[in-house]
Amino acid sequence: MKPAADAEPPADATAGLDAVRRDIAAACRRANRDVASVTLVAVSKTIAADAVAPVIAAGHRVFGENRVQEAKAKWPPLAARFPDLELHLIGPLQTNKVREAVALFDAIHSVDRPGLCEALARELARQSRRPKLLVQVNTGAEPQKAGVLPGDTDGFLASCRDAHGLDIAGLMCIPPVDEPPAPHFALLAKLAARNELGLLSMGMSSDFALAIELGATHVRVGTAIFGART
Repeated sequence: MKPAADAEPPADATAGLDAVRRDIAAACRRANRDVASVTLVAVSKTIAADAVAPVIAAGHRVFGENRVQEAKAKWPPLAARFPDLELHLIGPLQTNKVREAVALFDAIHSVDRPGLCEALARELARQSRRPKLLVQVNTGAEPQKAGVLPGDTDGFLASCRDAHGLDIAGLMCIPPVDEPPAPHFALLAKLAARNELGLLSMGMSSDFALAIELGATHVRVGTAIFGART
């Protein structure tokens, strides 16, 4: 169920986490899916470490950040205390930040251009690390938004594999804010199935339940857990 656009933020992050977990479980029941097939990525961008700590204490371990520099400042001390944390980069990645991103993140959701593929291939070899890689698809063909166009996705995935030796695990999308998300989720699922990719990163605070019903394996939820950002 979508929260109202003017809904009050959760009283605290652990209450928000519990509510999101219940909604994920309900969506999985409707879709006849195992709840373990959906990974909740708690989006902690702009959230201070002391506000993230209660969510970690409540047992959650998978978090998403938009910016490499913010994550680099926030997460190493937390990871030292909780070595089973899993950190996902869900925002754009600049090529000059690839070295830091490969060292820091366990998954990168925003692979979207040949130059980035080249930089990732070099750095993965240098560091001998293998974060999960997802290609961002611009399902709405929005000129201001990053991502590979749907019609170019098959070819881009082939070049990731054949030209750069990258093992792409899945696809990610951010539907246009002024359009129903369901057609975009369905399109992403179709592209992933056609290319035999197992991971689908789609759905945010307002539509993650729908995304689960349409096949999401990773939902990126921030506001519904941490409240409205200032």
